Amino acid sequence: MAEESSFVVNKTKATLGEIEVAPEVIEIISGIAASKVSGVHAMRGKLSSGVSELFGRVDHKKGVHLTSDEEGLKVDVYCYLDYGVSVPKVALELQKKVREQLIQMTDIELKEVNVHVVGIVPEKAELKDLFSFDNEDGEAE
Repeated sequence: MAEESSFVVNKTKATLGEIEVAPEVIEIISGIAASKVSGVHAMRGKLSSGVSELFGRVDHKKGVHLTSDEEGLKVDVYCYLDYGVSVPKVALELQKKVREQLIQMTDIELKEVNVHVVGIVPEKAELKDLFSFDNEDGEAE
């Protein structure tokens, strides 16, 4: 997570005051946007997010890491993709969607959106194919 406690949305001083966004909010927006991209199977989580999900709590910032330096904000997205998709196309779409969603919702522009594909998830085989039993004559039923 980023070192700063919040990020100023609008650089100009408004007459009503400043608008600040917590780093967790940026991670959550990025995580939701990334998980909705076609071809993304799941986001990589930590042990704590896995335990939370067992109790029915959804961790939307799972698989997203936000860093801040002198260049600007950087988001690292760790995800699993579906088998058969074009990795470069899905990664580019993921970068585009995360960047667009953050600009639309917070007016914060990211310096980088780094996509880390940590695995490919194969299609599930149908149950009837998994348990094909032979009858007494040696023929499949």
